[in-house]
Amino acid sequence: MPENMIPAESALPAGKTIHPRVLGIVLAGGKGTRLLPLTRERAKPAVPFGGKYRIIDFVLSNFVNSGIYSIYVLTQFRSQSLLQHLSEGWQFGGLLKSHFIVTVPAQMRSENESWYLGTADAIFQNINLIEQSDPHLVAIFGGDHIYRMNVAGMIDFHMATQADVSVAAIPVPREYAADFGVIEADEDGRIIAFHEKKPNAPTMPGDSTRVYASMGNYIFSTRSLVDELRADAKSPGSRHDFGLDILPKLANNASIYAYNFQTNRIPGDAEGSLPYWRDVGTVEAYYEANMDLNQVKPDLNLYNREWPVRSTSYPDPPAKFVFDEDNRRGQAIDSIVSGGCILSGGIVRKSVLGRGVHVHTGALVEGSVIMDNCDIGRHAKVRRAILDKNVRIPQGTSVGYDVDADRARGWHVTGSGIVVIGREHSTVPVAAMFV
Repeated sequence: MPENMIPAESALPAGKTIHPRVLGIVLAGGKGTRLLPLTRERAKPAVPFGGKYRIIDFVLSNFVNSGIYSIYVLTQFRSQSLLQHLSEGWQFGGLLKSHFIVTVPAQMRSENESWYLGTADAIFQNINLIEQSDPHLVAIFGGDHIYRMNVAGMIDFHMATQADVSVAAIPVPREYAADFGVIEADEDGRIIAFHEKKPNAPTMPGDSTRVYASMGNYIFSTRSLVDELRADAKSPGSRHDFGLDILPKLANNASIYAYNFQTNRIPGDAEGSLPYWRDVGTVEAYYEANMDLNQVKPDLNLYNREWPVRSTSYPDPPAKFVFDEDNRRGQAIDSIVSGGCILSGGIVRKSVLGRGVHVHTGALVEGSVIMDNCDIGRHAKVRRAILDKNVRIPQGTSVGYDVDADRARGWHVTGSGIVVIGREHSTVPVAAMFV
């Protein structure tokens, strides 16, 4: 196919099309350095969340629940855990050619055979996948946020405004402006300026406490996307990134609109429910998002059967709570407990337990995120901590009660005092059997 051509079918007919062909592309190749040590051996989208999920499950569930069944997942750094998860839990049956979820490792298709230089370069290096799919629209979403979104609502907005590009946006406190692309939009939602990660970015009109932040989710009309990617690839000095280069260039010069995520509604949610979105780019944000799940009525509803959050299914036995004796009663309060867990005389409060966690007699777990197959020994105490998979806490050990002692053990402690024990500490010997 000539370099400057895409199939003619990719242009939307005049007026509103009820069922446009949409190709989903998930960017899942970032290093996630701010989430260390949880990302030391895995890509950020592969980090476990909420007891049974991975972060990437949320964007894929949003796509599938919204009727987008043609999806490419672009991977790059530390992708083995992510690839294994997707192969085990996210494969369609193959009956329909247009229904697929395909992982695409970095293939160094650029002229200098480089890794992806930025988000736009990642798409440009795989532009052949867009041409082969011949969609009307391309939905480019990040794979590293926790949220539920009816993407069909954003597509309807994109088509109603006849936009070349639509950017999902949400208000955030101004002190976080340096962490986001900040949008300036007129009263109709048209983007007139784009400021990527600038602490002094302008606040929202009439609200000096917040900025209008890009969520990193874009809907492109296919022709516009291909044209912009090819122009950016030839642009000297470009960083080949949507937020740093393409969106600022298009702002006030093209039909580019901000989609207000707060207007998004999920089928099956209670009337008046507000959309939930979390950038879990730091350990603190990741921890708080997990703690959100323990509320009586959490803002992130995982129990809506009309909008399931899908993931890998495991043949785990049910969770078990044993011993009904004073000072030896297995119980969990205000917590999430996943399949295969055994609370053998231990107490869990306001925590999230992954699969196969064992909490022994006299142990206490409070305000913590415990990932799969961890073992909390007899009379151990764990508070405000994150334990990666397979970590063993020996009998009588305290975690989260003396941060200086925790640091001396080689554990990571955040500025707010959250203790993170990575998988490199998973060989600590167990001092007690399961009971």
